[in-house]
Amino acid sequence: MILVKAMNNRQLFLQHVAQTSEAPIGIEMVEAAGVTLTDVHGKTYTDFIAGFSVCNIGHSHPEVVKAVQEQAAKYMHLIVYGEFIESPQVQYASLLAGHLPNNLDCVYFTSSGAEATEGALKLAKRVTGKTKIIACNKAYHGSTQGALSVMGDEYWRNAFRPLLPEVYHFNYNDHALIDAIDGTVACVIVEPVQAESGVTVGKKEWLAAIRKKCDEHCVLLIFDEIQSGFGRTGSLFAFEQMGVVPDVLLVGKALGGGMPLGAFISSHKLMSTLTVAPVLGHITTFGGHPVSCAAGKKAFEILTEQKWIDTVSAKSELLKTLLKHPAIVQMQGIGLWFSLQFTSDALAQKVAHTCVQNGLITDWFLFAPDRIRVAPPLIITEAEIRAACAIITTSIDQVLLEHPELA
Repeated sequence: MILVKAMNNRQLFLQHVAQTSEAPIGIEMVEAAGVTLTDVHGKTYTDFIAGFSVCNIGHSHPEVVKAVQEQAAKYMHLIVYGEFIESPQVQYASLLAGHLPNNLDCVYFTSSGAEATEGALKLAKRVTGKTKIIACNKAYHGSTQGALSVMGDEYWRNAFRPLLPEVYHFNYNDHALIDAIDGTVACVIVEPVQAESGVTVGKKEWLAAIRKKCDEHCVLLIFDEIQSGFGRTGSLFAFEQMGVVPDVLLVGKALGGGMPLGAFISSHKLMSTLTVAPVLGHITTFGGHPVSCAAGKKAFEILTEQKWIDTVSAKSELLKTLLKHPAIVQMQGIGLWFSLQFTSDALAQKVAHTCVQNGLITDWFLFAPDRIRVAPPLIITEAEIRAACAIITTSIDQVLLEHPELA
């Protein structure tokens, strides 16, 4: 115990918190409000990735904090999910269903987006009686075993094989995926906007053709909107802009308003297959935690009632105007969600690191390390956008001055 007391939080973090990489950002934050994070030394940072699209209405919104406090005072965990009638779950599920097409009226709350993926894959097998799954290269659906099986890169999959059998990957926006859909397939899982390839937007005609082929062969179409959902793309869900409705919708990230929460959403008819033969066909202890549901419901109400989604288009255009630099090869994305591509991985990593040093939080993409992420909270102001973009362009200049070999 004497040794532990002598160590600072960074040392304890590295020693006792399981690490996911050899180079974590490693800043000790003590406060977050709106678009601003504050570290232990009092330095402030603009959050330009919104906690990876979690904090769409910003950090620590006072109404969300109040909802958490009030629900925690009433009750927290009571029993395994789905046994008691818990008002936060019921009210939030009803609210979500009211904003979705009629075939997406039944919500299964989970603890995370990855768990939502797992539930959806099980649902597809249960409904269709088939096991073959079609997914995309450069897709990210979570890191648990089933989700990892449909993840789109062998670099991450290989170390954990064997994984789910009969999973077939195709390039995003490629017609070959459509050709592969036949009567042996249980489901197609796809992101209408592919996140970790650098915010790649699905072609409307490609997604429509997938929908048509799935209908012809009794295949479930699963849309993963874990990152793209809740206004990120300029509509509540990206599929609304595509004109294609899935059989199953995956949500997470912003769903919980900053609290851990995910869900897979489908029709009551399809979801009912998980209740019999076997009973408890899918079960979770903490999924739909009442405090998370209370926070998520309040955040959803703030997002929709205060019409933050209506501000996305103008802010998106402002970002496009301001984020111009000779070193930026391409700016790709939709809504308040972009990737900035550079000429090399090394340059992108240096720029991201320098941005953090200069007070702006950004990061790279799993399948596009030559790009940095732009995904601020939707509540960001024009002045905050201008200041953040100035940090990015200044950081690029700084990196090129210090490392001319990367130019």
